Amino acid sequence: MSLDAIEQIGPATKTRLEQAGFSSIKDLVVRGPVDVSEATGMEIEKSIYLCNQARIRLEDLGILDKSFVTATQLYNKRKREDRLSTGSKNLDDLFGGGIETRAVTEIYGEYGTGKTQICHTLCVMVKETKSEGGLTGKALYIDTENTFRPERIVSIAVARKMDPQIALENVIVAKAYNSAHQELIIQESGPIIDEKNVKLLIVDSAVAHYRAEYIGRGALSERQQKLNKFMHMLVRIAETYEVAVLATNQIQSSPDAIFGDAFRPTGGHVVAHTSTYRVYLKRSGKNRIARMVDSPYHPEREVLFTLSEQGVSDPSAQIR
Repeated sequence: MSLDAIEQIGPATKTRLEQAGFSSIKDLVVRGPVDVSEATGMEIEKSIYLCNQARIRLEDLGILDKSFVTATQLYNKRKREDRLSTGSKNLDDLFGGGIETRAVTEIYGEYGTGKTQICHTLCVMVKETKSEGGLTGKALYIDTENTFRPERIVSIAVARKMDPQIALENVIVAKAYNSAHQELIIQESGPIIDEKNVKLLIVDSAVAHYRAEYIGRGALSERQQKLNKFMHMLVRIAETYEVAVLATNQIQSSPDAIFGDAFRPTGGHVVAHTSTYRVYLKRSGKNRIARMVDSPYHPEREVLFTLSEQGVSDPSAQIR
């Protein structure tokens, strides 16, 4: 899927794009015309044209949906979408069979509700064959809060009777030190996803750096603009590279809440509108509750799961 796939990209333009970090036509679609123009110094009209040509090429290859299709065509395509098991039957049922590819799934909740444990479990599960609930691929884990622990990958793999060394080699970790670095990692992730057969992209957590760096009402507008750009890149990566994207999020108190839950996810409407599925995690004694709060077609309901040596599992479930 190199830049040569578009006939209108000549040698000079190709060099210009490659020097700016664009190595494939998928990169053009993920980054978008404005980003292409800013990164290369190219006129915006030319950037729009090239990005449109890249999109058309990916449509012709069947990677992206055509501009105009029938609902029947979309329905038949969605029946073939792959899903990644969470390791818990209850959670899988909540998601309609597991974490969906070509979509952004957001899980949020207070500390200790299992967000990072779900991430680690998915990293182990993704290497499994499709018949075993995996995607036969690797995981790319973007760690923004220094919470990734290889030891946890080992313990989950051992508990699930998998080879821990293979499980470790199957996870690619990128530590993001600030929001700009986080954006750069996403911009450069395309070739890694293609070359390493990445099927799961995790951002843990997606909003933390933006929340820490852009403080106060005066910085709110800039924060939301940058966060909006980042979240839309996740959406386009999910669709263009056909991967499952999982983003964790924090919660904040809602002082104006009189009835109902006093907490809400951070990131505001930007994150709410770009996440395909939103799941709220809460404690319930030794167990955890996962509630589907937003989905294009899932009902709003709750399920129980637990955290154990296997990572995420069902209450009383044991791996034998």
